[in-house]
Amino acid sequence: MDRGWQGEATPRWRVLLDRARVGPGQAPAQQGMPGQVEWRTAQAPTEADREVAILRRELSGPKVLAFANPKGGVHKTTATVLAAATIGGARGRGVLAWDDNELRGTLGLRAGSARHARTIRHLLRDLVQLENAPIYEMAERVDDYLRHASDGTYDVLAGEENPRFAQRLDQHTVRRVLELLCRTHDIICVDTGNNVESANWQTVLRACDQLVITTVPREDAAFTADWMIDLLHEIGLGELANNAVTVLSCATPAEPPLLEELRRHFGQRTRVVVTVPFDPSLETGSSIDYGLLQPNTKRAWLAATAAMMSRL
Repeated sequence: MDRGWQGEATPRWRVLLDRARVGPGQAPAQQGMPGQVEWRTAQAPTEADREVAILRRELSGPKVLAFANPKGGVHKTTATVLAAATIGGARGRGVLAWDDNELRGTLGLRAGSARHARTIRHLLRDLVQLENAPIYEMAERVDDYLRHASDGTYDVLAGEENPRFAQRLDQHTVRRVLELLCRTHDIICVDTGNNVESANWQTVLRACDQLVITTVPREDAAFTADWMIDLLHEIGLGELANNAVTVLSCATPAEPPLLEELRRHFGQRTRVVVTVPFDPSLETGSSIDYGLLQPNTKRAWLAATAAMMSRL
């Protein structure tokens, strides 16, 4: 990896594009489709029907999806929440979103109903007792530390919200938490932090079944995502990077000038690129309510999550 391209006149992703402008990028999500799709018995299944079937199918075991990009402000938390909401809405149960930021994260504030103030800190305090609980009681006991989406489609394990209690999780502890959550849930969507050198971040990436790279169509965000891909190849996770799903989130109503170029670039570096449109209900940065999304946004997230789940 060329570590010096921060100072280059032309970003590396642009150089790669110029070298290999082959094939069209992923088409934007179609507009106007409903977010919840019912099975049709009188006609051939639509693409949306097939995507719902992918989300609903039986899995060989619990699966972990890691949402990553070391830069802040690239819709990691939004993507984690909306993926959990979409998958949970199709499956009906067994989906959890975990805010695994090392320091103060916001997922617990933006998703789920805060019926209590318990966070990962409280779960860690009682981790031994939870691990040793009888199997028939484990889900109920773990539930005491979780928050829930207002429509019940997914659960939330909040990160620590008080910076005085911010805690860095070591490799062993992260694995224990993941193993516990995999005993109570089928799908765990993890909102990773920004420190790629931390044992916490690397443990989640090494343990996940599907990497989801989130970015917005800006040069700084694309640079950081590209840098992370190079890093993953360096630390022996090249296959994970190659099989990643890249989610390009539009932050404005108008199509950004870089969008098509970034589709092509990340289409060469990852398995698939999906684009999700701007949605005014997400603009405020406050609570994320899946029910308030526009139909075309729900349709785009259905396609995005089907891509994430298609090889699990």
